Amino acid sequence: MMGIHTMMNTYHSLLAQVKADHRKTLDELESKTILKAFNIPVVQEKRTASLESAIDAAKQFGYPVYIKAIGKKLLHKTEHDLVYGNIMNDNQVRQAVLTIQQAGRSDVDGFLVQSQVQGKRELTAGLFHDPQFGPVVMFGIGGIFAEALKDVVFRLVPLDKADAEEMIDSIHAKSLLQSFRGEQAVNREQLIQILLGLSQMVQEIPEIREVDINPFVVSKEGQLTAVDALIILDDCSHAATTYSSPIQPVDLGPLFYPKSIVFVGASHRIGKWGHMLLTNTQSGGYKGDIYLVNAKGGEISGVPVYPSVETLPGPVELAVVTIPAQHVIDLIPQLKEKQVKGMLVITSGFREIGPAGLALEQALVEEAHKAGIIILGPNTMGICNPHFQFYCSGAHVHPKPGSTVLVAQSGNMGTQLLAFAEQQGIGIRAFSGSGNEAMTTIEDYMEAFEQDHQTQSVVLYIESVKNGRRFFESARRMSPKKPIVILKGGRTQEGGQAAQSHTGAMASDARIFNAACHQAGVILVKKPMDLLDVSAVFSALPLPKGNRVAIMTLGGGWGVVTSDLCSEYGLQLPVLSNDIIEQFDRMLPPFWSRANPVDLVGEGKPDLPFIGLETLLKWDGCDAVIHLGIHGRRLFVERMLHSIHQADSSYSKDFLDEIKTKNQHYEKKYIAHIIQLIEKYQKPVLGVSLLTDKEDQTLYSISESDYKCVLFPSPERAVFALSRMCQYQAWMNCH
Repeated sequence: MMGIHTMMNTYHSLLAQVKADHRKTLDELESKTILKAFNIPVVQEKRTASLESAIDAAKQFGYPVYIKAIGKKLLHKTEHDLVYGNIMNDNQVRQAVLTIQQAGRSDVDGFLVQSQVQGKRELTAGLFHDPQFGPVVMFGIGGIFAEALKDVVFRLVPLDKADAEEMIDSIHAKSLLQSFRGEQAVNREQLIQILLGLSQMVQEIPEIREVDINPFVVSKEGQLTAVDALIILDDCSHAATTYSSPIQPVDLGPLFYPKSIVFVGASHRIGKWGHMLLTNTQSGGYKGDIYLVNAKGGEISGVPVYPSVETLPGPVELAVVTIPAQHVIDLIPQLKEKQVKGMLVITSGFREIGPAGLALEQALVEEAHKAGIIILGPNTMGICNPHFQFYCSGAHVHPKPGSTVLVAQSGNMGTQLLAFAEQQGIGIRAFSGSGNEAMTTIEDYMEAFEQDHQTQSVVLYIESVKNGRRFFESARRMSPKKPIVILKGGRTQEGGQAAQSHTGAMASDARIFNAACHQAGVILVKKPMDLLDVSAVFSALPLPKGNRVAIMTLGGGWGVVTSDLCSEYGLQLPVLSNDIIEQFDRMLPPFWSRANPVDLVGEGKPDLPFIGLETLLKWDGCDAVIHLGIHGRRLFVERMLHSIHQADSSYSKDFLDEIKTKNQHYEKKYIAHIIQLIEKYQKPVLGVSLLTDKEDQTLYSISESDYKCVLFPSPERAVFALSRMCQYQAWMNCH
């Protein structure tokens, strides 16, 4: 790469010329001058002003050549029939030049003669500025079908080598990068350098708004050459985005541990927010001081009611506000006087209703900033911290303390997930319905819980992010320490597309968000249930060292289905070693499968699943085990016992109840055994129950271990959760 001073001098000289011409677009030759400065290979070419000089250049390069029109304001020449290829002699040069001249276009001021690069494959690369996430590098299949196929991937700047390699491996048609129809594989190191060069370019020259290189032609030897390129500079016509000031973790954290709460808008009527939040907080076991404010006074739920905040007897840490939106701002001076540090604004009627509500919300935030008060919400379903017995949300559910943080921009979604966590035994570190995020944003929550030692995983339901770049940087910083699982809601809307570049036109809000998450190590899911399934395994199990899975099943069909699911999700089923086969030969009848999945062929030996599971876990050839149909047999047996009781009076109820109890004890023993094996071999074990009922949970624990037994009702959920653990581990290995 040329020296940085030489490169910058070259660029500034070009920039001065572009400004003098009152344009923001570098022509093709100028663009390639910049590309070459960053080690991006470009085609051999020459600008000419006449027919004679065009013929001379063609002879110098050797036929075949391309003849293109060129001009300072000329873009997308192909669409205007100003590009002629496969020119084999002087006469064809003459014909191409004359045809361009006869077009009579005022934006043509010369001709570009290019050596014609031979190759069957075409790729594209470029960069553009996303309004939320900043500069983004793009790579994919190029040529005339680039926009039609949109087989492209994106990563945010800055890229490292691992990012570039992931981009290369992520396109659908990556087989084209291998040996193809007698041509060698694409030079991978050269392609990596191109992507890193684009990333460095926009960092060194921030005025560059877009770069569009389409196509890169791949030669028979696998070398890449950029044959067409366009660089667009920032025209500074867009206003800089302003973001709210970050909430410091040291200030946000204490709001989840309030020693005193005032409910402003407390109500004695069942179903009113002022009653639901109060009774939920009380029933959850909150130990702090509770104050109530309602102009009517009196007493609610055994607590005296004060007519105003001003009349409270002492300072308060957190205000829970449910009064109408237009009156909330009037509380600020009173809350400041009472040394309130946080407002949980449940009230709706702000930005979600339109411009008038937005103005009211902005005024509220401004006054709260002046008073030193942090606003959570507005338009939120509440917060909770099971570790503090603090449950202040619209859902009367009390999940047990745990290590999973849950933040949801949809209150309904969040509280439904809370209810599921309570039902399935999934421990929660803290919950917040972030609402409108007028002051406290998803990025603030991420940075606060990043520093929280009791948080092991973070689960987010997101419909939008306020500051994309900050979100990305927070996620990328947190992911190596704590897994982040995200469900992105809302229909995809096409992002702000670049007006003139193919590169920007292939992007969308969703694709850039997904790219940012992938690059930052975030695990994306598509269904609400997947959020807690994935968070459950992260909180309960050690990470797998690889993606090799052994399956143990009581039925062949389930094993086949699970094998197919593993293949679909990128998990490998290793072939059983001779030693493992010999060990199972001693346990199973001669007709057992002798393969992975290991089919226990319905054997009735009580200790067989115990021994079989440990046999697989101690095998060096697998990184995780999925067992199917062993847990949940008690329900199958209980139904059988019920039928016997109804149909055959020769069996006493006591005898049948004894069988039922033995099966229940067996399953508890099996669960404890699984946890002990996880502890011993440090490998994840996921189970699928034969049957489930309302008493079954996802997680089971024993007091002697921090690990848990994970049981799902279907193979799909088990395989998906394990695949995301493997995906996260693979990202960790690369970063």
